[in-house]
Amino acid sequence: MKEIRAFNIKIHPLTRSEFLSIINEGIKSGKQVIQIGVNSASVNELSRDSELREAINLADLVNIDGISVVWALRLLGHKIPERVATPDLADDLLKMAEREGYSVFLLGAKETTILSCRNRLLEIYPELTVAGFRNGYFQPSEEPEIVEDINASKPDILLIGMPSPQKEMFFFRYGHLLTPKYILGVGGYFDIMAGLVRRAPEWIQNAGMEWFYRFSQEPKRLWRRYLLGNIVFFWITLKEKFIKK
Repeated sequence: MKEIRAFNIKIHPLTRSEFLSIINEGIKSGKQVIQIGVNSASVNELSRDSELREAINLADLVNIDGISVVWALRLLGHKIPERVATPDLADDLLKMAEREGYSVFLLGAKETTILSCRNRLLEIYPELTVAGFRNGYFQPSEEPEIVEDINASKPDILLIGMPSPQKEMFFFRYGHLLTPKYILGVGGYFDIMAGLVRRAPEWIQNAGMEWFYRFSQEPKRLWRRYLLGNIVFFWITLKEKFIKK
């Protein structure tokens, strides 16, 4: 499996179809696979958070979730076939789960959101088995019980719809105790499926401007992440190229 190192983490420059093949093989073999996507915001965060960096490096698969990371890695001399946006990967995964008969557990978002997401998924994938679901608002003291509830549901796949670094830290603390064969951090995917957030049209995604489309929906909440965050990521990339040896 192809792997590169940049920003002090490992990254797998694979296509969506290559990831799906590895995921399907892992589920069938019973070997647990944990996957996380990285974008410019997570690179900014891990540059100052060693625990997050360690959590990402312990994941089995790391996809390039953001177009700015694709561009940065190409600037650094790496051959990157495509961006693998986590929502697209999750869509492919759920299609595969319905086809192969894999069950899914959903963890994250608000209670009303996760309910709407579950209902929407069953509309799109009527043969999909949702083994269970749980909102993402809980205290650290509740986490062991949540792990037990997930395992009791016996899902093949666990989707964790929480922001960074919460989802990575959940993997980090409990990955060795969780029994699902495949675990994927999907960030805001549940909000998208519940209809709370709109994804950019494909032509905007292809132009690399999905971040601006997302920013335009919630400018007051996201201005710091996208406007200041892009400047920070650009500086990190320049240091990676010209300073780091």
